[in-house]
Amino acid sequence: MPNAQVTVLASDHSPSPSSHLGFGIDIGGSGVKGAIVDLRTGEFVGDRHRIPTPQPATPAAVADTAAQIVDHFGWTGPVGLTVPGVVRDGVMRSAANIDGTWKGTDLNTLFSERLGGRRVSVLNDADAAGIAEQRFGGGAEITEGTVILLTFGTGIGSALIYNGTLVPNTEFGHLEVDGKEAEHQASAKVREDKGWSLAKWTKKVSKVLTHYEAIFSPALFIVGGGISRKGDQWIPLLTNETPVVAAKLRNTAGIVGAAIAVDEGLSF
Repeated sequence: MPNAQVTVLASDHSPSPSSHLGFGIDIGGSGVKGAIVDLRTGEFVGDRHRIPTPQPATPAAVADTAAQIVDHFGWTGPVGLTVPGVVRDGVMRSAANIDGTWKGTDLNTLFSERLGGRRVSVLNDADAAGIAEQRFGGGAEITEGTVILLTFGTGIGSALIYNGTLVPNTEFGHLEVDGKEAEHQASAKVREDKGWSLAKWTKKVSKVLTHYEAIFSPALFIVGGGISRKGDQWIPLLTNETPVVAAKLRNTAGIVGAAIAVDEGLSF
């Protein structure tokens, strides 16, 4: 199992207003969402605040939007942020689902400077969801072994947790299964585009999960994305061996995971 490329920062430019509160922002294709998070429970303190993602969604424009969200809450502490791409050494390495100008952007510098020099943690959105689900959701009882979170949407996002620690920047949706990328045959978008029933789509998902089992031998799969709301209808139809549970935090997971990451001083 590869070692997680996650480092812990020793110092903090701006302390959180309370030891049990954190702040997370989830940057998506249609909206930028943020909230104060109770780090003891994974629940929001008050409502989240959402601003439509600016178009074009350039780094500068999105950073300005993130600053508006922070200002809306009057938050003075560190901020965790998710982005829809691979983050390595603080730099955006891919930009498949966001404006192409993000590729190569120094994310820590971008957001820290726009947020007044405070400390930030910026990580992949699926990784943030994985952290949150491991702490407060479907994986909370699994402290040893491998847990894989998969988000079924336009593609298949993934997060790999080993012995409670995130191994960042996995892209399991791009793994080939029978000569074809997994997300090109089992994403929620493929099901919608082809008009498949849940039963037919679940057969495709089972094939993908069985392939992942052969490679990673996970103790648990957690499935997220909008289709997880119907998990009681299709999860029982899966034929792979590893237990599968629906994500519990759903669309709050990115914000919660980002808040956890910055609170714990994680740098990606």
